[in-house]
Amino acid sequence: MLKAAIIGASGYTGFELMRLSVQHPHVELTSVSSEKFAGKKVGEVFPSLHDKIKIDFKSISEKKGVSKADFVFVALPHKEAMSVVPQLIKLGKKVIDLSADFRFNDPAIYENWYQKHTAPELLQDAVYGLSELYREKIKNAQLVANPGCYPTAVILALAPLIKNDLIDLNNIIADAKSGVSGAGRSVVLSSLFAEVNEGVKAYKVAKHQHSPEMEQELSLIAQKNVSLLFTPHLVPMNRGILATIYTTMSKEMSEDEVLNLYKNFYQNDIFVRICPLGTFPSTNQVKGSNYCDISITIDSRTNRLVVVSVIDNLLKGGSGQAVQNMNIMAGFNEELGINQPALFP
Repeated sequence: MLKAAIIGASGYTGFELMRLSVQHPHVELTSVSSEKFAGKKVGEVFPSLHDKIKIDFKSISEKKGVSKADFVFVALPHKEAMSVVPQLIKLGKKVIDLSADFRFNDPAIYENWYQKHTAPELLQDAVYGLSELYREKIKNAQLVANPGCYPTAVILALAPLIKNDLIDLNNIIADAKSGVSGAGRSVVLSSLFAEVNEGVKAYKVAKHQHSPEMEQELSLIAQKNVSLLFTPHLVPMNRGILATIYTTMSKEMSEDEVLNLYKNFYQNDIFVRICPLGTFPSTNQVKGSNYCDISITIDSRTNRLVVVSVIDNLLKGGSGQAVQNMNIMAGFNEELGINQPALFP
């Protein structure tokens, strides 16, 4: 039985990590931490888990449960994670970090979009945890940097096109919508029901911190610089991301040819599903699951290829992908604990 700990377990991603862990046949939770709820039973904070997890939340400073763990999920905010991860690495733990702190190869890029990096020495060894693209590196990694939710949806949608040099790398527009849970569980004015309900708004236009993450990974696939225009929107639903990506074709191909390219690219990836031509995915069909559903169409009038990608931001865009990465690192079947269908309706 693999022993796991979760640091920062009282947020949305922390809750999902706990929920997924208790249904995993080979995982035992040894510790869950929360500064806000330290000393309280998990079931007091999350009643849906009251008969599943019997341990209390601990303070991060209480290291006994973590010391027993083989794997540690770090679900702390950006900047806080980098103060904890180096200690875990020194203890020999395998770590999956859900913050942005170890996603960038160049610390200067991280510092330009976030803040000063206090553990840059770990960046060269951290593996970007997009399971479908980095599976072989993840297998032998000690530190995996779980991708952001928007980048997961966008990179999976574009990877087959860029790998096969089919689009103009300087003419990519990613328009994405996310549910409110993407903003986290903290009480902030912009996430209140009355502020979000019955409205849609763009935010961080042309300056969202996930833009350089996408460009880094897409550039690595292309082996040349890729730039894209990314605009996120907040929509009045709890969870889910829908990304619509507009690109210009650099080669003439039919829709059938592009569709087959996608199918071949992801033929060994259980959690990426390619929709039939003329069918476009909804966030409802992936809600509560670890799937990414992708559809494509070509607008022959404008020579534009449109790709639509949907994920659950808390699962494939967060905790589900983290468990998928743990399965890869531990040598388990990749689907264990995360192969449930969507919750729709």
